Amino acid sequence: MKTVPVALGSRSYDVRIGRGLIESAAQHLQPLLRRPKVVVVTDENVATTQLPSLRAGLEAAGIAVDALILPAGEATKSWPHFTRTVEWLLEQKVERRDIVIALGGGVIGDLAGFAAAVLRRGVRFVQIPTSLLAMVDSSVGGKTGINTAQGKNLVGAFHQPSLVLADIGALDTLPVREFRAGYGEVVKYGLLGDAAFFEWLEVNGPRMQGEDALRLHAVGHSVGMKAAIVARDETEEGERALLNLGHTFCHALEKATGYSDRLLHGEGVAIGCLLAADLSRKLGLLPQEAPSRVAAHLRAMGMKAALSDIPGDLPDARALLALMGQDKKVVDGRLRFILMNGIGDAFIADDVPAEKVIEVLEGR
Repeated sequence: MKTVPVALGSRSYDVRIGRGLIESAAQHLQPLLRRPKVVVVTDENVATTQLPSLRAGLEAAGIAVDALILPAGEATKSWPHFTRTVEWLLEQKVERRDIVIALGGGVIGDLAGFAAAVLRRGVRFVQIPTSLLAMVDSSVGGKTGINTAQGKNLVGAFHQPSLVLADIGALDTLPVREFRAGYGEVVKYGLLGDAAFFEWLEVNGPRMQGEDALRLHAVGHSVGMKAAIVARDETEEGERALLNLGHTFCHALEKATGYSDRLLHGEGVAIGCLLAADLSRKLGLLPQEAPSRVAAHLRAMGMKAALSDIPGDLPDARALLALMGQDKKVVDGRLRFILMNGIGDAFIADDVPAEKVIEVLEGR
């Protein structure tokens, strides 16, 4: 097991990464429990693959378990399911000293974390991420929230978990497409701040789904990078915005595709990172070959790497640009992009000409 601390003073916690953490969750949770009871929020897919092991281990340790099972998919990060979750937690008489467990991918983690943030003005919660995307990104750092008709993650709260248990064994049951989507967030870390890690991924990425040692290194390194940034900038006043590399493009594409299975979040991040690289090239920041190198790696991983890889029709470039106007990263009415001076060297820019963005979206 690898342990990565997230240093936030009185809100500090550990991210523990290894195989078998779901089955052995009781030993990690017991020091946090004030009474032998937990509530679990999960989805229909994870309820089949992971909930039985979690429940069996907890109940064997004398910990009572109640679970809310929600539909799988991005559409669950919505007002109706948020309301349902909060009301269910109230029906379970969850107290401020209790633990809410988010068992699932990024959707469940964001939704359950937000519900925990507002319930009784804040109850403790533990993230048990079951997707690669959630392990390396959304389960760490305390960002919680839901989507609205106006855009992605526009309603939410910063609410840090008390513990994160990332069981890399859960990746065994992950569909190939979901694993590759999560990899979009992994490659993001190399692009934004660690060229050597990107080089390691170029060599080892294609074998990662089947090898524990590679999974452990990739997840641990990604979490370590995020934990260090979050510790320095918890509420995204500055440096933490770098973690949004690719996300301004991604969120517009997700809204354009109706938060549907046409485009998974991590797929949008990967495409967004490539578009950000191309925008950086167009602005004279990146060498000409850099975007091609990123695209080649995504293709080697079997991932979507262009707007044309998204099934169905997309709005035109100006309509996509308009969708970006609702993004959380808009500051004083100006779009903020994360651009790159080189692979592994990202920076925040809020003065990007709109016409250059349109040229990139149009492939010019």
